[in-house]
Amino acid sequence: MTGGRRLRATLCTALFTVLCLGTVAQPSAADSIRDRQWPLSAYDAESVWKLSTGRGVTVAVIDTGVDGTHPDLVGNVLSGKNFLEGGTADHVTTDDHGTSMAGLIAGHGHGTGHSAGVMGLAPEAKILPLRVTADNASLVVTRGTPVADAVRYAVDHGASVINMSLAGPEEVPGLEGAIRYARQKDAVVVAGTGNDGTSAPTYPASIPGVLGVGAVDSSRKIWSKSNYGPDVLLTAPGVGTISTSVDHMYSTGDGTSVATAYVSAAAALLRAKFPDLSAGQIANRLVKTAKLPESAKDLKVPDHHYGYGFIRPYSALTEDIPAGPKNGPLPAPSPSAANPAPDASDGAKASSASHSALVPVIIVGCVVAVGIVLGGLMLWRRRRRNVAPPAPPYAPAAPNTPDAYPHNGLPGNQHGSGQQSDRGFHP
Repeated sequence: MTGGRRLRATLCTALFTVLCLGTVAQPSAADSIRDRQWPLSAYDAESVWKLSTGRGVTVAVIDTGVDGTHPDLVGNVLSGKNFLEGGTADHVTTDDHGTSMAGLIAGHGHGTGHSAGVMGLAPEAKILPLRVTADNASLVVTRGTPVADAVRYAVDHGASVINMSLAGPEEVPGLEGAIRYARQKDAVVVAGTGNDGTSAPTYPASIPGVLGVGAVDSSRKIWSKSNYGPDVLLTAPGVGTISTSVDHMYSTGDGTSVATAYVSAAAALLRAKFPDLSAGQIANRLVKTAKLPESAKDLKVPDHHYGYGFIRPYSALTEDIPAGPKNGPLPAPSPSAANPAPDASDGAKASSASHSALVPVIIVGCVVAVGIVLGGLMLWRRRRRNVAPPAPPYAPAAPNTPDAYPHNGLPGNQHGSGQQSDRGFHP
């Protein structure tokens, strides 16, 4: 990394690939940053912030980690978790991507009146950074396992919006179950559709319940490299954007990852404004207020390129829209969503835990059985001492023998069948 260059053209080429900001650019001077944030002007952000700033909402950024010491982010980044090297994910200075996504979502600028630097669309939201991938091939995540783990971690640590600027060509075991878990916990899950300009499905955007996002330019036209297909639900700015970078710098780039961050920020605004709405109802407000560009206004929605259109945060915050069904435009969770299927490792742990839970029951059962046997032997010996001369096998006990019991029962057994009581143990 030389000459202050940031945002490499490709951050990794593993199954799960960060949806890169494809343009490599020189860092920009801080005092010119705000003027270059064209999405803020397009959204009339100043009016939006009078209605909501995302305060009280936590957005999980499942990415490369975040440099929380950047002047435009300091105070808005939680410690998070590093799923690669261990520890936290809020002081990552080797990889830019996550820091850029965090800036687009929750940057608050700096200087007098926060007039300099990057402002995110939800400048008072909190970022939960979760590092699952890197641009160093030796640290590339395989099979996406940390991504699934990160989704569950995000939900369990208070994130009500999950941003995944990640995509891969194959479904990863465990990830769909993690998404179901997030839906059960009422989190809004947002993912980019990819930067290949093809209709090939990508994951996690193709998983039911995920808000798949495409990218548009400043004229609202779809970006030529934005993937398309039935998984595109919404579009947002993703061309020529500028954001925070590591080492307290800035950079520009293109990609559906950028668009994903803006949709996540819009969801945070709505969650702060309408805390009683479900994740599906939040998605409903975004969908109902989305709009196609004039050049595409005759298309039938959802369109495979635009989905329902580009998001309009101000309209989503202000228009009179009935809450509607809990799931909104999202498909209803599968029946297993109430009890999300664990990963294979989770199954092994559950099996182990189940076996462990049986151990004390088995031990107690054995102790009871031994006690019964010993008690029976003692009684048998007493009977041998007290009864009349031995009778033939199975003959009735001699009269007036106080400790004689029927041959087909144990002392104290009220079942009368010789069967051990089933209380306390089941095979």
